[in-house]
Amino acid sequence: MLADDHRIVRMGLRGALEQMAQDTPIEIVAEAEDGLQTIEAVKAHRPDLLILDVSMPVASGAEIVVDIQRWSPDTKIVVYSAVTSPGLLAHLIEAGVHGLFAKGSDASLMLDALPLILRGGSRIDPSILDIVRDAPEPAVLTARERQTLNMVLAGRTNAEVAELMGISPKTAEKHRASMMAKLEVRSLSELMAKALQDGLIEQHGVM
Repeated sequence: MLADDHRIVRMGLRGALEQMAQDTPIEIVAEAEDGLQTIEAVKAHRPDLLILDVSMPVASGAEIVVDIQRWSPDTKIVVYSAVTSPGLLAHLIEAGVHGLFAKGSDASLMLDALPLILRGGSRIDPSILDIVRDAPEPAVLTARERQTLNMVLAGRTNAEVAELMGISPKTAEKHRASMMAKLEVRSLSELMAKALQDGLIEQHGVM
């Protein structure tokens, strides 16, 4: 199964896989262009292999991987994406994807690894390993600080954050100040950039 919000990418992958089918039996059972379609198609088809871009509309990131693992635990998941966030890449590795490849790398790197992955092996693009290894340790936020982060990026005021979390505005302000201090940012734009870089949010999830 192929899941990517760019039709031209799906067409390219389909063509490459059809070439491989001359030597290895391959049938493409479904395609999807957003996260929700992907989850629904996985439920319906239970594919042996899913080639997935995690940066898609509606649902994206490590959460979609977890959903797919829950609904179809035997599906091998190969992420093929332009994502460069060290935090998100690390989350995907921790989530247990079977393959992780950068769209900027030669596609043959992924295609050559598919037989190994289908046999139960795993492979990670060396360029992705470099990004994850060289990244500084991300800040560790408490559950309350993460909640505050998401609400602040959604445009909520301290008073609205307080009401939604059932705390006082003063406590909400403290959570916000602590969260921004840990991330070493001073403005909303810096907060957005830092949160994306560290994999604390996903681009399509920010409204």
